[in-house]
Amino acid sequence: MSMLEVKDIYKKFGKIEVLKGIDFELQRGEVLSIIGSSGSGKTTLLRCLTYLETAEEGSVFVDGNCVFDAKSEKHVSSSEARIRQLNFGLVFQSFNLFPQYTVFDNVCLAPKLLAKEREDYRANKKAIFEEIEDNARKLIERVGMTSRIDMYPCQLSGGQQQRVAIARALALNPKILCFDEPTSALDPELTGEVLKVIRSLKDGDCTMVIVTHEMNFAREVSDKIIFMDEGVIAEQGSPDILLNPKTDRLKAFLNAFNQ
Repeated sequence: MSMLEVKDIYKKFGKIEVLKGIDFELQRGEVLSIIGSSGSGKTTLLRCLTYLETAEEGSVFVDGNCVFDAKSEKHVSSSEARIRQLNFGLVFQSFNLFPQYTVFDNVCLAPKLLAKEREDYRANKKAIFEEIEDNARKLIERVGMTSRIDMYPCQLSGGQQQRVAIARALALNPKILCFDEPTSALDPELTGEVLKVIRSLKDGDCTMVIVTHEMNFAREVSDKIIFMDEGVIAEQGSPDILLNPKTDRLKAFLNAFNQ
């Protein structure tokens, strides 16, 4: 059974079709990199998966369960949609940390807010929060930020902020972790530290979808590559497609990228 199955996703803004029937599958623990030129639909696809946008057609299954069906989406309650959204974690390219909170509080915030909806919250608040805080410390250590756990985002470099953003996304224990060009806002010397963390997540059997322009990284860490062009998947396969592209569109993209 696939961890992620995307079927026939269509999305448009006004009269402009951005996604034109996207289909793919991803197995548990696999890493998928999505590449393509700006405007090809990469980020829109990621936003549809994570409920930041709503597709007009298609469906999404996670671990065999339907988490999105365009035909019935209008009848899904906001609470049910929120539960389904928790299947995905999203790391933004611009970090999006809360500036008024420390590293520790940024990682704890969402789980603590979500915990308030638990039936046993009032009776077990202290134990619940202790568990959340212990998990946050472990995640902060995992991304190499323990020494800066009490610092604020303004005191951190871009690479450090992105590592905190990864820990924050992991704090809700998503089944699939998504990255929207996680190094595009970083200076080249800071890119390596973020890519190192993502590599470590692969070693931990984390299922990931990564929109990226880092071709070498995509080839190294990915199990599958999708090349998007004008709203469709123009080519997909193993990372070898970056060395031996079959379509003229991917060849042209790679040639332009390497110039």
